[in-house]
Amino acid sequence: MAASASMRFFVLLKEFSAFRRVSSVSATAYCHRQGRFLCHVGKEDGPLTLANLGLENKPGRTGKSKAIKLEPVSLTEAPPGKVRMAKTSGIKTAKGKKPVEIVTPLFSAKSFLELGLPDLLLKSLEREGFSVPTDVQSAAIPTIITGHDAVIQSYTGSGKTLAYLLPILSQVGPLAEKSGSSSGESGKRMEIQAMIVAPSRELGMQIVREVEKLLGSEHRKMVQQLVGGANRLRQEEALKKNKPAIVVGTPGRIAEISKAGKLHTHSCRFLVIDEVDELLSFNFRDDMHRILEHVGRRSGADPRDLAKHADRITILVSATVPFSVIRAARSWSHEPVLVQANKVTPLDSVQASAPVKLSPTSSDPEMQSQTTTIQSLPPALEHYYCITKLQHKVDTLRKCVHALDAQSVIVFMNHSKQLKDVVFKLEARGMKSAELHGDLGKLARSTILKKFKSGEIRVLVTNELSARGLDVAECDLVVNLDLPTDAVHYAHRAGRTGRLGRKGTVVTVCEEPQVFVVKKMEKQIGLPIQYCEITEGKLVVTDEDKALVR
Repeated sequence: MAASASMRFFVLLKEFSAFRRVSSVSATAYCHRQGRFLCHVGKEDGPLTLANLGLENKPGRTGKSKAIKLEPVSLTEAPPGKVRMAKTSGIKTAKGKKPVEIVTPLFSAKSFLELGLPDLLLKSLEREGFSVPTDVQSAAIPTIITGHDAVIQSYTGSGKTLAYLLPILSQVGPLAEKSGSSSGESGKRMEIQAMIVAPSRELGMQIVREVEKLLGSEHRKMVQQLVGGANRLRQEEALKKNKPAIVVGTPGRIAEISKAGKLHTHSCRFLVIDEVDELLSFNFRDDMHRILEHVGRRSGADPRDLAKHADRITILVSATVPFSVIRAARSWSHEPVLVQANKVTPLDSVQASAPVKLSPTSSDPEMQSQTTTIQSLPPALEHYYCITKLQHKVDTLRKCVHALDAQSVIVFMNHSKQLKDVVFKLEARGMKSAELHGDLGKLARSTILKKFKSGEIRVLVTNELSARGLDVAECDLVVNLDLPTDAVHYAHRAGRTGRLGRKGTVVTVCEEPQVFVVKKMEKQIGLPIQYCEITEGKLVVTDEDKALVR
């Protein structure tokens, strides 16, 4: 018995020594290590922490303390300052390694300093008011650092954009670690190092603005937008003159310039596909196929295998992960992982869920769909619906805005032809409003969005175009003046408010025969949509649902 106990102690001592050697790796060496870092963590080993990864807080990296004073942050109401997320870039993936096994949740970092980001990038984040990474960023950053292809899934407004931008900027451009070719400094610049694809011009320009803010005015030319609706020749001239390290664009314009031979992306190290569930639609199929064939892929590679010969890190981003996204990730990526708030799992172990529709389905797929949709909704939302006649909808909208004292309102309709009439009626009652739709020019749309974000416009009336990617953190009310087509569209519309932990309200205005549709949607999203009335300038929730039509 004594001999057996001694043997067990010897084995434990040996394992502890090996662990000490691993955990002593510095954050810098960890970030620059080539290939994948395989995390085989058993449930008995406990949660993965910053100390285990060798990324614990080490003050004095820049010669003075970088400790950031953190203000308490409520889960449902964020402070007026910006609270966004971070993520660091991955190294080239070694495609021959074994599949990674990740079975324990990752940590939640309390500051960007803990995540091993370069000093210049940390200073830029501090200058822009970013102090605390969100949960999904804390999970995504170490995952991408180690070179994993990933699917980032989190509710709308949780900061997914910075979750993939910060890793890229930590490896590409002037804010990266000074490691030779990645610096992007003066001299002969490298070819494009990161390609970000977005489904709409609005989202593309929004991503560009985020990159420009982090880079600063002196390095703005390091990012180039290639979006439809703008002058193509000017974009091609800017590519040739500025030689940007990061390109952000829409699939059609990227594919168009690529076919003309003016866009060289074979040496690209990162491919980000934002709102991937939208980009899987038939309209984008040919353009996306060309992008996947050329970005980060060696010339002459077999076009039938989009992931095998790709020398890039592929990141797919979406608020929801239906079966189509899982199938695309398995085809376009190499051993991808699913990154959620404080959770990273191999995608092969994820059970696919079907898209949410408003048609009757069996109970199991409905529950799977419900889970997917709930995950895409911000956690601090309140959902209501009210009933009115068609000719009184705009008046009900106006009363709702006043009852909730909402200062930043987004109104959704299904058809762009009706937007102008709604804006006219609101303006006639003294409520500053504007319409936003695809028929407007680039300059007009940018001007309207700028005025809306600054508070000059109180009500923005739009169609499904702006349901994805429109980032107005101060928006406190979303109104569905027309019913969304399904629960997924409802979730994306609702996600325009309640962003970054703030409180938000969603009100659906419907006619009496449409109540059954609202009830079906309520069942599918798995959250209560309460019936309300606007009485004496107040929004009153009625206990007994008088509007339910059986």
